[in-house]
Amino acid sequence: MSKAVYIATMESGSGKSIVTLGLMRLLLGRVAKVGYFKPVISDLNGRKLDNHINTILSHFELDYAPEEAYAFTKSEVLAKKHLGQIDDVIDSIIEKYQQLSRKFDFILIEGTDFSGEGTATELEINNIIAKNLGVPCIIVESGVGKTMQEFVNNLLTAYDLFKENEVDVLGVVANMVQPENLEWVKEELYQKLPKKVLVYAIPIIEYLAHPTIREVSKSLNAEIIIGEENLLNNQIAQFVIGAMRLSNFLDHVKENSLIITSGDRADLILGALQAEASYNYPSVSGIVLTGGLNIEESVKKLIEGLSRKIPILTVKQNTYEIADALGHIHPQIYAENKEKILLSIRTFDKYVEEFELTHALINFETKGITPRMFQYNLLKKAQQDKKHIVLPEGKDDRILSAAARLVNQNIVDITILGKKEEIEKRIQSLKLRLDIDKIKIIDPENSPLLDDYANTLYELRKHKNMNLAMAEDKMVDVSYFGTMMVYKGHADGMVSGAAHTTQHTILPALQFIKTKPGVSVVSSIFFMCLDDRVSVFGDCAINPNPTAKELAEIAISSADSSKAFGIEPKVAMLSYSSGSSGIGQDVDRVREATKVVKELRPDILIEGPIQYDAAVDFEVGKKKLPDSKVAGQASVLIFPDLNTGNNTYKAVQRETGALAIGPMLQGLNKPVNDLSRGCTEDDIFNTVIITAIQAQGL
Repeated sequence: MSKAVYIATMESGSGKSIVTLGLMRLLLGRVAKVGYFKPVISDLNGRKLDNHINTILSHFELDYAPEEAYAFTKSEVLAKKHLGQIDDVIDSIIEKYQQLSRKFDFILIEGTDFSGEGTATELEINNIIAKNLGVPCIIVESGVGKTMQEFVNNLLTAYDLFKENEVDVLGVVANMVQPENLEWVKEELYQKLPKKVLVYAIPIIEYLAHPTIREVSKSLNAEIIIGEENLLNNQIAQFVIGAMRLSNFLDHVKENSLIITSGDRADLILGALQAEASYNYPSVSGIVLTGGLNIEESVKKLIEGLSRKIPILTVKQNTYEIADALGHIHPQIYAENKEKILLSIRTFDKYVEEFELTHALINFETKGITPRMFQYNLLKKAQQDKKHIVLPEGKDDRILSAAARLVNQNIVDITILGKKEEIEKRIQSLKLRLDIDKIKIIDPENSPLLDDYANTLYELRKHKNMNLAMAEDKMVDVSYFGTMMVYKGHADGMVSGAAHTTQHTILPALQFIKTKPGVSVVSSIFFMCLDDRVSVFGDCAINPNPTAKELAEIAISSADSSKAFGIEPKVAMLSYSSGSSGIGQDVDRVREATKVVKELRPDILIEGPIQYDAAVDFEVGKKKLPDSKVAGQASVLIFPDLNTGNNTYKAVQRETGALAIGPMLQGLNKPVNDLSRGCTEDDIFNTVIITAIQAQGL
């Protein structure tokens, strides 16, 4: 089952509150603990609470602070986008979402309200948020002010926009439709949307479409001079401006009118109150007095004794300014208006098929973890059990910059190898925000650990004809010294290779850290953070031409690593043919490796041989291997040799802009990971994090 659903719209006034309230009530009847999250709220403008959050938390008695239910205001997001900091926005939203996910079984997420300017940006933000949270969405659109064809086209455009951004659309809701057009709208959408997309149409509900006195009061920043709390929920069907004689004015009073008149028109004020009391005139919802003019005390005294059924507000603006402002008020649902809340829920229940929607939510399967979510989970996992990582290449500026980020975010403890004075000068020259006292700097040549390390290496390698002098020479090398720190337990893991070859980095680990019991081959994987998912590529860095047995072992190690890092392993053993069609030595080797994995680890979902397109494209996979549980949805891709794997990962990385995290070495007793000499600061940062997680015993 999906852990969340995202309610989105492309415009203001869509009436998505009906869907939010109805869906919340539906979920609470089927899921033990449901939370509510609105990532981006409208600007508070002096208000203490966001209306949507307050309504949901209070009505459904959700026990957590309103501040936990949102991440940013609209202005904050627009400001950060202008500064090019949209990634920071998404990271913060993911963090807030994850915090709620730990408390609740399901999260109902509500998109922005498209209030004011910046609606194009808001649509983009909604897409980005839903995509990076990896949750399906329900699109809500209003039919008010549109032709039927425009309305349908708007919904189809919204669907296309979300699908183009790899967001799964669970259903669409055509809201505020004229009752006689309900079936036509549904039929049009059924014909033009994929069959799996749920389609609902909800008619316009007059009571919900009208604002209340409370909404008018808040929108106009009015002062309530007469009127009890319960009267503020009076519905307003129309506005009547009082600027004529009383006899003419009374002809314009209709049911549930809001009277707008100057504060010095005692005749119209008293006439409106008398109309409310008379059986011959319709009910009046309230009165707004303009111009900042106060009612004379004698008139006020008369009003207070005459009626308390009509709330009276006063504002500073003139009559025509207020009339214009009232026309721009979009009705909302407030926590205090129980009638609107309950009517919204009843409306949802009537026009939305609960069983169908619940079934869709329960059976929705995510494509896999999103790249942003994966990176967030990595960081949080590393922080939960902080490890000590040694970085041997202290002369490299990229190493120092990455170390500063790691220390400042309190992710790991760091030791850097090199001469202390030189490293301190480089940190100052680079203007890094790094407290020297928070890292260890060790110069292997002058370290008090040197003799002990050299003796240990001698004892471990004397059977290979190494003498003590040779061991002392080796131990001055930063790769040997850093690896020995890990071997002796003075560090939990090592990351190197920014300035050294793969062989230089890995050879010491192979010599004395060695492989885990039952593992005969050290291999590597990359976590490929593609646009909409994270895939595991192996082996792209270590083994040139693995045998069938070695290939099987690489697949098993990669599947286990994938699972340990939160990615459900579905393993594709890649080759130039799929299934039983291909022949030749190379494809036979892959076929044999697949057979070995199935025998040794029947718990692993695996398919092979299989071509890359059949492994990752659902339509192609089902055509070539229709009965496969892996084809079209592989998350772990095992390449037949280093030439294929290394070139493929680099091609994917360069052509798609994917982030490649790794390589992460598999099979060693303790974690040592190799960097590319062309690595970036981000590569180092991410590799240290996965090394720290490996050190946690995963």
